[in-house]
Amino acid sequence: MIEPFDDAQAIEAYQRINARFPEARPEVLLPDVHPARIPRHVAVIMDGNGRWAQERGFPRIFGHRNGTAAVRTAIETCVQVGIEVLTLYSFSSENWARPSDEIKALMSLCVDYCEGERDALREHNIRVRVIGRRTGMPEEVIEALDTLERTTAECTGLTLCLAINYGARDEIVDAVRDIAKRVQAGEVEPDAIDQQLVADSLYTHDLPDPDLLIRTGGDLRVSNYLLWQISYSEIFVTQTYWPEFDQASWLDAVRDYARRQRRFGGLAETGDQEP
Repeated sequence: MIEPFDDAQAIEAYQRINARFPEARPEVLLPDVHPARIPRHVAVIMDGNGRWAQERGFPRIFGHRNGTAAVRTAIETCVQVGIEVLTLYSFSSENWARPSDEIKALMSLCVDYCEGERDALREHNIRVRVIGRRTGMPEEVIEALDTLERTTAECTGLTLCLAINYGARDEIVDAVRDIAKRVQAGEVEPDAIDQQLVADSLYTHDLPDPDLLIRTGGDLRVSNYLLWQISYSEIFVTQTYWPEFDQASWLDAVRDYARRQRRFGGLAETGDQEP
């Protein structure tokens, strides 16, 4: 193994990454990035599919279909550099306002992805988690997502979290309802409600908060996405449309993240800095 960094934190990070991803080679793809500074959870707003297609004279769904190739690139790159969780904003609760033919095509594309990628995801040890409300989604989509989750449930590599029919405000409302029911049942005292209890009641209760939020397509907003979880996430916005967000783009985003100093509300340290 090439080890450009040999301090204790680097060795620990390499060991952690290689234990989960034996095929990972962060020291090759990112020789200039300390392994302890590689984000462990990256969330993505995959924007620009429709615009990418329209600028080329194609219908918007053509862009969404090409966006699935970018999903494969994202998965492969995350595994190669040691990112443990990848959460993709696949279909928001607000997307139901789009034209009915586009919604129908997106739902069909979701089923095609689940069925077409299921065996490959399991073969590559990728566990799929789905977050969002099931209410209102076509039955065939729910069945395809449930089958994908079951098929990959025992995988121990990358966790691919798909946010489908997802809205952060809906998620928080659902968490509040769950807590209220527990209070009503006498399981929780109102004074015992704290940030940890809220976090444990979210769809993402079994996932770490994102270290990095990537938004493609250039818009400067978070679009009702993981509002609780991204409180201290670093944000990377690029003008590049999602279908064109290739491995080089991913590596640029990780390098940008690695250069930042995360203070979580505190002050910058003086003297020796973390890697």
